[in-house]
Amino acid sequence: MGYFERVHRLTPTRFWVNNPTISQARLAIEAGTIACTTNPTYTAKMLKSDEMRPILMKEILRLKAEGLTASEIAAKTQRYAVKLLMDEFAKLHKENPSRMGYVSIQGDPTLEHDPANIIKEAEADMQLGENAIAKIPVTEAGIKAIEYLAAKNVPIIATEIMSVSQCIAVCEAYKRSKGTAPFFVTCIAGIFDDCLKNQYKENKFEIEPDILFQAGCVLMRRQYRVMREKQLPGILLGGGARGLHHFTEFVGGACDITINWKGTADLLLEADAPVISRMDTPTPEYVLDELLKIPTFAKAYTVDGLSEKEYADFPPVELFRSQFEAGWADLIKEIENA
Repeated sequence: MGYFERVHRLTPTRFWVNNPTISQARLAIEAGTIACTTNPTYTAKMLKSDEMRPILMKEILRLKAEGLTASEIAAKTQRYAVKLLMDEFAKLHKENPSRMGYVSIQGDPTLEHDPANIIKEAEADMQLGENAIAKIPVTEAGIKAIEYLAAKNVPIIATEIMSVSQCIAVCEAYKRSKGTAPFFVTCIAGIFDDCLKNQYKENKFEIEPDILFQAGCVLMRRQYRVMREKQLPGILLGGGARGLHHFTEFVGGACDITINWKGTADLLLEADAPVISRMDTPTPEYVLDELLKIPTFAKAYTVDGLSEKEYADFPPVELFRSQFEAGWADLIKEIENA
């Protein structure tokens, strides 16, 4: 058995693949992935792929000939690219419609300040097929959209979660919706770590690098415990991996983890390390004491560390959104130059 097959056999942890090409998606399915995530950078990244660029450029040129705007073409091309993945994952979805074979889609990040825009895009995205799942940021606007869509039984990934307070707020919104569709609650540990590393380089705080390295993992374990203690709805979905530890440190948890194929999943397969449950590993008191001296970490870790109005401007969330906005801008530029 390969590494992910053993993870699935020995633990409740499940592997998703993030932003793959079609060939990478097929390799991931063969290796044991149960579902797939994409984000607003997906099409721009695929246009840099020798495999995917000819396919997507053909679609862009077809849409351009119809006289559509660059923004309209971007949205339609994103759906076209995601639909190609959905076709690959359709068989898994038929096997287990409540748990497997989903492919997420998240559109124009510049429109996510308005719940009406989020809802409109998500409803259009869901027309792609039964295994599409809406990916929506947990901001003040996003929570309103999630509650509305969940009530309509739209499957949802609540994304851009960088704090325990965001997790609790969106889970409570889902409960209010009385929805029954699949609901996944992210913790973007890797991007959270990137944000703290940036602040460290800017001399905003002093800390041992070995302790700082643990921040995202400590946060995700905290979110996992809070969800279980408060019996919150949803399945925790780890994301934004920036190292193998953003998978291996969470093995053993009743959670899913999404990782890139190249540079993460392929390396885990190659290493073929023993499957060891680490999700319930306690954080040493001195590590937590040091991390809590960092204002961003303290706000993220504390149950009531942020208000809903603060979510969108929380530095790790801003960092993640800026990457999405840059990717969407690259896509628009490619369309304009086509």
